[in-house]
Amino acid sequence: MGNGGKWVMDSGRMGSEFNGDNVDYRIHLHDSAAITANITTPNVSSLFSILDSSVPFPFGSLVLFDFIHWLPVGRHHRHHREPRESDKVSICDDFPPNIPPPETNMTLTLCVDPNGCCNFTTVQAAVDAVGNFSEKRTVIWINSGIYYEKVTIPRTKPNITFQGQGYTSTAVAWNDTANSAHGTFYSGSVQVFANNFVAKNISFMNVAPIPSPGDVGAQAVAIRIAGDQAAFLGCGFFGAQDTLHDDRGRHYFKDCYIQGSIDFIFGDARSLYENCQLISMANPVPAGQKVINGAVTAHGRVSKDENTGFTFVNSSIGGTGRIWLGRAWRPFSRVVFALTSMTDIIAPEGWNDFNDPARDQNIFYAEYNCTGAGANMAQRAPYVQRLNDTQASPFLNTTFIDGDQWLQQVLIT
Repeated sequence: MGNGGKWVMDSGRMGSEFNGDNVDYRIHLHDSAAITANITTPNVSSLFSILDSSVPFPFGSLVLFDFIHWLPVGRHHRHHREPRESDKVSICDDFPPNIPPPETNMTLTLCVDPNGCCNFTTVQAAVDAVGNFSEKRTVIWINSGIYYEKVTIPRTKPNITFQGQGYTSTAVAWNDTANSAHGTFYSGSVQVFANNFVAKNISFMNVAPIPSPGDVGAQAVAIRIAGDQAAFLGCGFFGAQDTLHDDRGRHYFKDCYIQGSIDFIFGDARSLYENCQLISMANPVPAGQKVINGAVTAHGRVSKDENTGFTFVNSSIGGTGRIWLGRAWRPFSRVVFALTSMTDIIAPEGWNDFNDPARDQNIFYAEYNCTGAGANMAQRAPYVQRLNDTQASPFLNTTFIDGDQWLQQVLIT
């Protein structure tokens, strides 16, 4: 029996002792330089401090390059002569002339730009300006840049769209942890409690330091989605432990990039992930070692009567570490991977029952026609199901989230 390493959770997800025959289930994370964590003002020099020290975390250098390219620092070079009047250029001269467009019967557009070239300079200010319980969709057009702020969309502000300029160009970032926010559930850089929220071409980031092994309260959520009927198109989600809190409601993710290490998609929502990239940033594991150091999902279904679950279709799993597809945070956890490519970072057993065999008869973990070295089901845990065409059908499209009832309506803008 291996030593039982503790995978630390907050009071919402209690720690689990990992024990297994001939397997050392120790959970560990990157050892990397600490990222500045005590920043409370959104000044750009502080953003550079965070990003420069976080190259290993939470995203690759190419993504960092694109974000840094758009930051409004160092974009004007010194000249050796006094500029002539004709040389003077406003920072807003190249701002799109048709933003924001005129209000219509169906849509109001608000604009956010860090240089003050339109309505607001912060995302939260734009959210605050939206009328309570407005039936009109409000599109918040967010210019390129990193908006270092904690954003909350209360339940009184439904029908909001965040429109970014690309997930490598526009981002909202903050650095709360379970400790600083008094609980994992409150640590999200963006928290969505309203219904009918849509995000397009934008990233959500938590840039808190990567926790060391055994750290308590270091979970750091990039976004919490607690409203019904939400959709995310071409979005990025960056963090380490507990990146994407898919809390509750029906949600749709398409063409998204999701990165993390431990339980980096967790919650009790009913969600479809389509054509998404799931990237593990857990430490590489030397060949021959059986240590587990991450998990993609931790679904929180608590009873057989709950119609919730995560399904991943036509997606891909890659990155580093030796990880599980999911672990049973709650006893009726439900997750399906279909038509998804998996690299060899997926452990042969594939899944974990939270080391509670009593959950094996109730959890629903299934795979359908997946490919790649990590999709070999020969050594899968005994409770994992291999679905046939008929069994897989309910999980393969938007009917899983009742999309025919709402999805087209929220995506019309």
